[in-house]
Amino acid sequence: MAEEQQQSPPRREVVTGVPRGARRRPPAHTPARSEISEQTTLGATYVRALMRSQLRAALGALAVLALLVGTLPLVLVLPRTGSGPLVWVALGVLVYPVMWLIARWYVTRAERNEADFTGLVMDPAEAPGPGPRRPA
Repeated sequence: MAEEQQQSPPRREVVTGVPRGARRRPPAHTPARSEISEQTTLGATYVRALMRSQLRAALGALAVLALLVGTLPLVLVLPRTGSGPLVWVALGVLVYPVMWLIARWYVTRAERNEADFTGLVMDPAEAPGPGPRRPA
């Protein structure tokens, strides 16, 4: 019996919950995504800002393209003496790479606008990590 009294009491286990900082708290503000889906004034403002930035990029690309195409008649009016190859070089070689660069700039700008908008609309707790990048 003396041995039974000398044994220590059974060990107690401590049960803990999720640390307070790791708990999911409701956002302090309504996420912009719900503002857009509910078609509130704030949601309309978000969408209008996206559309305005996309329009600004499109008009910029259009202006540069209009300058490029608008100057082609000036190249064609050059005096015929010695400008024959210059006209074909301008039409066949120089125009297309510049148009490709304008198109690439526009697509990159549009994707950046959409990524900025998505970052604005997404709840920071739901934000995905960096996704797969497109090859450049």
